[in-house]
Amino acid sequence: MYTTDHTNQIASYTAKLLRDRFGKGPESIYVSVNKQCITMHLRNFIGPVEQFLLNQKEEQVFRYTRELMMQSLLPELTGYLEREMDIKLDDLYYDWGLHDASGIIVGLFADHSHTSEVYNGRDEVHNQINRVTGIVQKRPETVYSWWVNPKSLVVIREGLLILIEKEMIHLGYDEVLRTTKRKLEKRYFEEEAAISTAVGRKLSELYVDWDFERDKSVIVCLFHD
Repeated sequence: MYTTDHTNQIASYTAKLLRDRFGKGPESIYVSVNKQCITMHLRNFIGPVEQFLLNQKEEQVFRYTRELMMQSLLPELTGYLEREMDIKLDDLYYDWGLHDASGIIVGLFADHSHTSEVYNGRDEVHNQINRVTGIVQKRPETVYSWWVNPKSLVVIREGLLILIEKEMIHLGYDEVLRTTKRKLEKRYFEEEAAISTAVGRKLSELYVDWDFERDKSVIVCLFHD
């Protein structure tokens, strides 16, 4: 059982790690832990150089720079969680909300369940995820989900890459693919998927990331109070 002291320690360590790497840490980090995963919601996380890049319409450079920074940061974060918090992770995922300088880091536990919890609207959420994923690429082979806190729904998709995407990854174009998929999928999920209707909550933010090697994707839906 992880107490408020544990989550505060994780938030403090992560903020310092981000500040050391980026020169500026987030204004706040909200950490949630359940039996499946850990999530860290970052607010107001952008430095002056990054803001300049976005102002100059250099989103690709912005994402590439953050990608390099995160690749060096994540092993340290993983090591800390395992060493100090006894949290063994399967993998870490992350995404950024550029319009409000927010972000999410999601760590799936090594022993996380590949089945969904039961909640109101679950079947319709999965139907919408399947439908929209099928429009953009192909229907995933597996979808499961759970609430990590009252405002955050985590959805996992497995088996969703199509052949041309696999070939792009093989040829080394995975970051181009990741950026393209993020823009496309987030637009379709926000405009086409009736997730808010399914759970009876207004969607405030949606984040998405992939583990291309495992053909696995994590979506985090944040809802208003």
